[in-house]
Amino acid sequence: MTKVAALLWVVGGATLAGIFIMVVLMIPSMQFEAPKYILIAAIAGFVVAIPLSFVAAKAITARRAN
Repeated sequence: MTKVAALLWVVGGATLAGIFIMVVLMIPSMQFEAPKYILIAAIAGFVVAIPLSFVAAKAITARRAN
């Protein structure tokens, strides 16, 4: 399950980081400090993807075992 979770985390983390970065770029009030917020958004995307990848990996391996 850990290998599946790691694979999902890489893909999901990059996807969520990209989504969070796009949100930062689309909000005009964050424009002046965008570099700082982009870094925070990218890190947050990868951190948020950790529990999501374990939940998805658990669901995948449970379905595969049946």
